[in-house]
Amino acid sequence: MHGIMFWRYIGDEKAWEIIDKEKSVRFDVRKERVSALYTWQDNRCDPEFLATIPEPQSHLRLATGFGCATLFWMVRNKPEKLQKFNCAGTITDFVIAILCDLAKPVMSNQNAASWGYFNCKLNTWNTELLEQSGFPINILPEIRDSNQVAGHLIDSWHGIPKGTPIGVGYGDIQCSVLSTLETPSDAVLNISTSAQITFVAENYKPSDQPEKSSVEYFPYFKDNYIAIAASLNGGNSLATFVKMLQQWTLDLGFSVPQSKIWEKLLSLSEDDSSISDLIVTPTCLGERHAPDASASIKNIRVGNLGLGQVFRALCRGLLDNLHSMMPKEVLQQANITRIVGNGSGLSRNNVLQKEVQRLYELPLVFTKGGDAAKGAAMAVALVNS
Repeated sequence: MHGIMFWRYIGDEKAWEIIDKEKSVRFDVRKERVSALYTWQDNRCDPEFLATIPEPQSHLRLATGFGCATLFWMVRNKPEKLQKFNCAGTITDFVIAILCDLAKPVMSNQNAASWGYFNCKLNTWNTELLEQSGFPINILPEIRDSNQVAGHLIDSWHGIPKGTPIGVGYGDIQCSVLSTLETPSDAVLNISTSAQITFVAENYKPSDQPEKSSVEYFPYFKDNYIAIAASLNGGNSLATFVKMLQQWTLDLGFSVPQSKIWEKLLSLSEDDSSISDLIVTPTCLGERHAPDASASIKNIRVGNLGLGQVFRALCRGLLDNLHSMMPKEVLQQANITRIVGNGSGLSRNNVLQKEVQRLYELPLVFTKGGDAAKGAAMAVALVNS
């Protein structure tokens, strides 16, 4: 939801073609009229660069990988690339622009907040501030609330009739939460590539200045906000460890598939005998609130270097880091009574599940929800209702 891409729509020069087929159409993207997708993992905006651009007039701080930060970097370092395009949006906004044949893309306030330089109180971009800094505000999408439609299907497509209303693009976390929550007293913990813990924050009111906290508040549905502690280090940190072990085996002259390494690690670490005083801080990717953070290992002793012990400490460190961003006291104050687990990184790892319950002292359950696509369908149903 933080990502950005650029495309061209000037007169008949569109980034896509509508190809007539029998009783339907096909949409073909013209690759010479679109840019690459710059995702939330883009790290070109280092702290030194971020210090040179203005502070947002928003309760949300700016970080590398945020759409407007990436766009600022492009303006200053690759202006010739931007000259080819007059539209920008998330990849979801691009798909919606194609389906509705929009000359100017539209974006939900959920995704706009994730780009930065968006005032959630006023529901507008920081246009005056951005324009004074040489930012191309004309390329920014139009804002729609999450309860509005983006447009209508330009022609019949895969059995969907022409004129069907199409909702705006929602945030993936918001949609995942919507499909997972069963009661307002639930929090949702997702561990896949990264890791997030979130809950619906009733009665939250945003300020006009960035808040110095590891917990952030993003627009949700029905004028609510969700509180999110989003760590850049989740399943990717565990995967980095697995890749390291695989490379070591190759260096020693033999090969072990990653699937076998995962199987052995989970087996060795599941028993309580793998618990030790080894401390692993797995923030090898830093964090948005601490971009210079690195990973570390402490308390190394002769007796705590077993493979199961190291992996157990790594899993514990991953959850310790997330807990430091959103401690159990925050959930208690929000009257959260259970945590709903989501994501393959959590559902397949019993060690992570044990550590969640140890730290938060709340029951951890898994439901059949959690699918962002299902949440998006539910969100459109809210619009239609």
